[in-house]
Amino acid sequence: MSERSQVSRRPRASMQDVARLAGVSAQTVSRVAREEGTVRPETTRRVREAMRQLGYAPNRAAQALRSGAFNTVGVIGHKLARTGEAHIIDAVTTALRDEGFGILLVDAPSNSAVDFTRALNSLSQAVDGVVVLRLETPSATPVQLPDGIPLVVGDFRYTDRHTAVGTDQTNGARDAVHHLLGLGHETVHHIAGPSSSVQARAREQAWIATLWEEGRAVPPLVRGDWSPRSGYEAGRRLLEDPDVTAVFCANDEMALGFIRACHEEGRSIPENISVVGFDDIMAEWMWPPLTTVAQDFATIGTELVAALLPQLRGEPDEPRGILVPAPLVVRGSTTTPHRR
Repeated sequence: MSERSQVSRRPRASMQDVARLAGVSAQTVSRVAREEGTVRPETTRRVREAMRQLGYAPNRAAQALRSGAFNTVGVIGHKLARTGEAHIIDAVTTALRDEGFGILLVDAPSNSAVDFTRALNSLSQAVDGVVVLRLETPSATPVQLPDGIPLVVGDFRYTDRHTAVGTDQTNGARDAVHHLLGLGHETVHHIAGPSSSVQARAREQAWIATLWEEGRAVPPLVRGDWSPRSGYEAGRRLLEDPDVTAVFCANDEMALGFIRACHEEGRSIPENISVVGFDDIMAEWMWPPLTTVAQDFATIGTELVAALLPQLRGEPDEPRGILVPAPLVVRGSTTTPHRR
């Protein structure tokens, strides 16, 4: 048997082993491990040297169970690689780190109520609080959010059980449609997101409602899946109609695909067709620069943490809904329609 194998089989050093080597009590070792600051500096130095010699590492999980505090917040979502989620996670991580918390990140297998409930229940056993990112289940209420643990939800819908923070989807989409109608377009076509997404449906419903209120025809929508390819394919279908002059895309990535379809069909933007997106992710670097509804992902992340902190501190905090404005950013992809 090699020396390396023998070392790997050596029993793990215990707190009692450290206490014997340092010549102190196990309680003193425990206080040093917890960094309470109540042990004399010389004794602390001797205990830490004994820990180093024995290769002793404090059992943080056990300490957390005894103290009831993990200094960790669970963050759960679905498809965390998506750009919006990544921006929110970055803001949440930064805000939590500034407050001395780490994060435990979980990507649920799907956006179903069952998968979210399972993930939430597992996280609640190992963290001080939970941030749920962009809940997309058809309704916020069927998800069995655990009671008794600090929790905030990234959702523009408010259910009065937990504080919810989300983008003002409705007014953002309305502003996009009003902008195109205000330029003189007779109506606005829509490339919608997937029907399984509540964000996509909110933008779609706002598009319909705005056209109705303005007395305009509501064209058949074309549905995508958020990807540039689906925007491109939807664009090929829309461009079969020569009367299409204005298109509101449910996100910037589908707008990117639609713009390519327009270029391939010889339909100039914005001279022949005006295009508006939603998100404002790299939109200013498209050609032409994309008019879009800006989601403030950084503010959503910091607001989620700000709403969670009072709960983590045990302070009274009434659940509330926080809508983050989504302003329209006008760039070069929209203009007055040119009559053909």
